[in-house]
Amino acid sequence: MYAFIEGKVCEKGAGSLILQAGGVGYLLFCSLSTIQAAPAVGETMRCLTYFSVREDAMELYGFATQEEKDLFVRLIGVSGVGPKMALSLLGSMPVHDLHVAILMEDITAITRAPGIGKKMAQRIAMELRDKVSQAEVSLSAGSAPGAAPAAGPDPLGEAMEALMALGYSAIEARQALQQVKDKSQRTDELVTLALRAMATL
Repeated sequence: MYAFIEGKVCEKGAGSLILQAGGVGYLLFCSLSTIQAAPAVGETMRCLTYFSVREDAMELYGFATQEEKDLFVRLIGVSGVGPKMALSLLGSMPVHDLHVAILMEDITAITRAPGIGKKMAQRIAMELRDKVSQAEVSLSAGSAPGAAPAAGPDPLGEAMEALMALGYSAIEARQALQQVKDKSQRTDELVTLALRAMATL
């Protein structure tokens, strides 16, 4: 129903924004990343939106980037994952890191999000691991403006991108890196080890 809303930021809450557009104040539920990317109160922002309609509620969800919105839509398509849980995941790490965690089936990383247990993390990884493409990982490599940056270099994610850039599928790259991920913390060494592992298959 709404592709985006562009208006003045009236309020920034812990999990929501209020944008004023055309004399109407829109309450948008957002991830921590989008709230951090929002400008100061009184300034203008364009927020991509998703309109959720349930029997007991109609709610608008807002996103600073298309990549975040796309991943949100995929997450709520997983059985048992509602919009609020999806926002919790998106706010727990940059979109790029969440893409890589899903591709690598990194259950530990996924369960860092509040409210996400091991079984749910496994379901998310299992249902989405083959739906996340190399293009999406590359596009999301830069987190939303103003979002919390990653803690540091991500050798495993970079190795995954490198292998996919070489033409390997996400499944092939993931399986090879799962075998060697504990043998090095350097991207180039992980790529070399993964290539060797695939050569022996």
